[in-house]
Amino acid sequence: MRLKHYSPEVITPSWVVAEKIQSFCTTRKGGVSAPPYNELNLATHVNDNPVNVKQNRNILKQYYSLPSEPVWLEQVHSHKVVRVTAQNYQQAFTADASYTTDKNIICCVMTADCVPVLFSNKQATWVAAAHAGWKGIANGILKNVLQIYIKEMAGQLDDIQVWIGPAISGEVYQVGQEVKDAFEQQDTILKKAFTVQDTNHYLLDTSYAVQLQLIAQGLKEEQIFTDDFCTYQDSERFYSYRRDGIHTGRMASMIWLR
Repeated sequence: MRLKHYSPEVITPSWVVAEKIQSFCTTRKGGVSAPPYNELNLATHVNDNPVNVKQNRNILKQYYSLPSEPVWLEQVHSHKVVRVTAQNYQQAFTADASYTTDKNIICCVMTADCVPVLFSNKQATWVAAAHAGWKGIANGILKNVLQIYIKEMAGQLDDIQVWIGPAISGEVYQVGQEVKDAFEQQDTILKKAFTVQDTNHYLLDTSYAVQLQLIAQGLKEEQIFTDDFCTYQDSERFYSYRRDGIHTGRMASMIWLR
């Protein structure tokens, strides 16, 4: 099969970064997976045909001339961040964020409602990708990425630029009291991301929660870029676990240093 015959659709982040920094987020269009995973499912853990998933990954790699195999994390809604290098990128990592300073190493997270968050610095010497579902936000995954940049890279928060990718919107994402409690235990400012529905239910805007938490850590609004997509409401372009349950695929958000 001629893989280049397929044209996987991706979203280019609407941020202003150095030309050396490459990034995009896939949609569900342009792959070979059969319904209900149609078309460009990139996850191996959702009961899709593994042959199709491998084909989809190859299609993406060939069509966009990716410089290496993306670092596919085993994501567990944790606060764990791993460093990937030219020496270890082929290892299996269990984590919810990765970062690198090496060229052509692709940091990658998969989502289907959770928030994909891409990081870079203005010097174009460091990039990171984080998977921020509500548990990840409550567990401090974003704080951990920033702390690692400051401590291990001797960086300054003013250097960082962030892109928040497609996620379920605050218009449709209903959660219970336990989620609100977990958020407020992590950061009281996060209560601003909730809209009351009734006594025990709220609408949660996770993308806004990500912005609030980043700003609370010291980033300025102008360092944070967002695009207005809702994975739940746009079934043509996006997978959504909340909408479709276990029978759905995953998009991937990727970033690397060219």
